[in-house]
Amino acid sequence: MIKLYITLFTTFVKIGLFSFGGGYAMIPLIQQEVVDKNAWISLEQFTDIIAISQITPGPIAINVATFIGYTTTGNILGATLATLGVVLPSLIIMIVLVKFLSKTQDNIYVIRAFKGLRLIVIGLILGAAFSLMKPEILIDYKSYILLFLSMIALIKFKIGPIPIVITSFILGIFLY
Repeated sequence: MIKLYITLFTTFVKIGLFSFGGGYAMIPLIQQEVVDKNAWISLEQFTDIIAISQITPGPIAINVATFIGYTTTGNILGATLATLGVVLPSLIIMIVLVKFLSKTQDNIYVIRAFKGLRLIVIGLILGAAFSLMKPEILIDYKSYILLFLSMIALIKFKIGPIPIVITSFILGIFLY
């Protein structure tokens, strides 16, 4: 069991260290480590955890780490280690960056580097969306209709994610 705790912690440290752009950009790396590589949970469970993490308060990456830590070990220690693992790299990096950026914020190379990072973040978020579009998740025509309607509500009508998640939750109860 100790080996599992160590692996869980180091996995989430790696996720926290190599993910840029926030929680949604972390989803593909979390999926790769937790579902594909370590097989701690199934893709269906992962998708459910993502959905739950979106409707609970707090940053999605921290919520996902907490849920996976608890699901994997069945206790609070696992949840705490996963959460600490995903947060620790960001905390350390932010402390270092604040010192660095306060002195170099007007530097053209720093400005350009951050513009490049924005593009990577967009790619990671799109990758997260496409990685979740699997046959196990989109199980029938009703799920495709829900996906399509959600995208229209979000993009065309500028409806926020919270009403969309709540509406999808309620529709899911009736449709499935």
